[in-house]
Amino acid sequence: MPDPAPPAPETPEPKDTGTPRPKDTGTPRPKAAGTPRPKAAGTPRPKDAATPEPTDAGTQEAGTLDAGTQPAEPSDGDSHGGPRRHGGAKAGIVALSLGALGVVFGDIGTSPLYSLQTVFNADHRAVHATSGDVYGVISLVFWSITMIVSVKYVTFIMRADNGGEGGIMALTALVQDAKVKSNAAKVMLVTLGILGASLFYGDGAITPAISVLSAVEGVKVAIPSLHSLVLPITVAVLSMLFAIQRYGTKLVGNLFGPVMALWFSVLGLLGAAEIARHPDVLKALSPSYGAEFMFNHGGVAFIALGSIVLAVTGAEALYADMGHFGRAPIRRAWFLLVFPALTLNYLAQGSLIVRSPKSISNPFFLLVPHWAQVPMVLLATVATVIASQSVISGAFSVTKQAVQLGFLPRLTIRHTSQSEVGQIYAPGVNAALFVLVVVIVVGFGSSQALASAYGVAVTGTFILNTILFLAVARLLWHKPKRLIALGAVAFLSIEISFFAANLTKVVHGGWLPLAIAALIFTAMTTWRKGREIVSANRIEEEGSLRDFVERLDAHRPPVQRVPGTAVFLNANAETTPLAMRVNVEHNHVLHDHVVIVSIVTERVPHVPEAERLHNDHLGNDDDGISGLTARFGFQDQPDVPALLELADRRKLLERSVDLDEASYFLSNITIVRTNAPGMMGWRKRLFLVMAHNAASPVWYFRLPDECTLTVGERVQL
Repeated sequence: MPDPAPPAPETPEPKDTGTPRPKDTGTPRPKAAGTPRPKAAGTPRPKDAATPEPTDAGTQEAGTLDAGTQPAEPSDGDSHGGPRRHGGAKAGIVALSLGALGVVFGDIGTSPLYSLQTVFNADHRAVHATSGDVYGVISLVFWSITMIVSVKYVTFIMRADNGGEGGIMALTALVQDAKVKSNAAKVMLVTLGILGASLFYGDGAITPAISVLSAVEGVKVAIPSLHSLVLPITVAVLSMLFAIQRYGTKLVGNLFGPVMALWFSVLGLLGAAEIARHPDVLKALSPSYGAEFMFNHGGVAFIALGSIVLAVTGAEALYADMGHFGRAPIRRAWFLLVFPALTLNYLAQGSLIVRSPKSISNPFFLLVPHWAQVPMVLLATVATVIASQSVISGAFSVTKQAVQLGFLPRLTIRHTSQSEVGQIYAPGVNAALFVLVVVIVVGFGSSQALASAYGVAVTGTFILNTILFLAVARLLWHKPKRLIALGAVAFLSIEISFFAANLTKVVHGGWLPLAIAALIFTAMTTWRKGREIVSANRIEEEGSLRDFVERLDAHRPPVQRVPGTAVFLNANAETTPLAMRVNVEHNHVLHDHVVIVSIVTERVPHVPEAERLHNDHLGNDDDGISGLTARFGFQDQPDVPALLELADRRKLLERSVDLDEASYFLSNITIVRTNAPGMMGWRKRLFLVMAHNAASPVWYFRLPDECTLTVGERVQL
């Protein structure tokens, strides 16, 4: 049974609730210790007619702050934000900044396609195309980007890295290790982190849809006769995008940076050309126009905030993707190219609307000369595909971190690159996102209609990031309360206003990302709570490992030692693997060399190989039984055979290991749903469904199929 909050949960296999019996996952070696006899049934009658059989994952979650995690506030001199595992870690700052353009800024960089168009077309065109309204909107857009992106994320939140990694899960991992006077307060902060991750999935389902759809809609401007093909083309582009995920993004990724550099350069040039002809629009940079617009228009201005926020969607990516490039390259790319280009383009769109009010139908593409509109549609489509790719890759990354931190069951996650640890592919997540995105595109039909569903999840994520960041600043960096209060007022006042304005969208489509987030949040919290209950019950069933080893010599009948090496995976280094206990109690045999492997997932992204292993001879240096604890970060991939090879090279085991001759034993458990308190009945059923669909630990821990055996047991829920 795993620890109370193991990061890599058990993997189930269908099994009835009768007396458990061993089950092989592959062909056992002839030297394996026989097939254990079925254990006498002593478990209370299950409530369910059939229950899944999770397999011991052999992992647990570390409960203390890792030595590599710096609780102190990082200095500005740390240009990379911590250790990187990116393949281009030795590249120059220019190369890293170029790479950041392709990965980090795709979402926020394509916002000009639909942001102002939505503002002036929403609510029956309540915001008028007059100079006063236009300047007010442009002022709010500029200062929203400045405060939320430039000040909050780029200047402050990016300082809160967890071993170099960023994102809502990194903040959640940091607050898990923070010293909080009230346990309830820590639980609340972690719950907010889970909610933030859930909202990310809700946002992730809409971003590819609205981004690609808004780009393809440029066809209506360039070639109006093809307007009926907008939806088919959008679905075709999205289908190809999701289909190539299994092959990884390395080859395509090499083009992302230059393409986005071209995109931002074009945005800036188009903006500069318009502003040069009509420089009066520069007055909109004054915050007085935004304040006047809010004061004079009241309810209309408040509702307009729900569309203005579209200009800052994608800000979370700057923080979430920090681990790939570091703080300095992202900051340089933002301040030197992205921010100026976005500002120029928004100003130019505003200028165009003032002198030609009809351009509110699509100010972005109407800003482009007629001869360049078709090439611009193509460039915009490529840019939105890149933006969508960033969100999809982010969903894969968040899923992997959630699995490792114990918020989701083990899922199939494949690495698509031999050199870049961040390039992964989650087939289940990819398929679910594809179905959702296509349904959203077909259901809403246009980017303008889809904008009504966009913004609620984004603004909710902004608020949760701010709260968790302020918690880190207070609890880990020990910043004074008055400074925390100032930050809360400065940022939360803006973000809560945006969130409140977007609540008006709920009945018009904003319910969709909230519904997706609610489902994910329910699944994550159910899994976490269920694992705590199952883990506690399993620890009681397993018993002390040291006591078990000490009693082996006195066991009756005597335990016979057979040739070979047996590797038992166990979640808790202090308890006896159920497979080992059953083998001794029913077969009365044990291999000459036994290695008990426990894998601990630390709340840091990566653990250096030099700090990975710790051995324990369990009180006797010559009985052939060794304990091995391996520490991994939540972005590392456990590989048990590789661990054994590393331990053998370092002489950490009592005897040498021949990997070709080793047998691996997993402890499968049948979870039995009972009427015991702790979880509601429907949540117990949900937990069983999730356990039933978890990925195989054989694949997850890179175990050889032909040398792996599983032994069954029951644990109550």
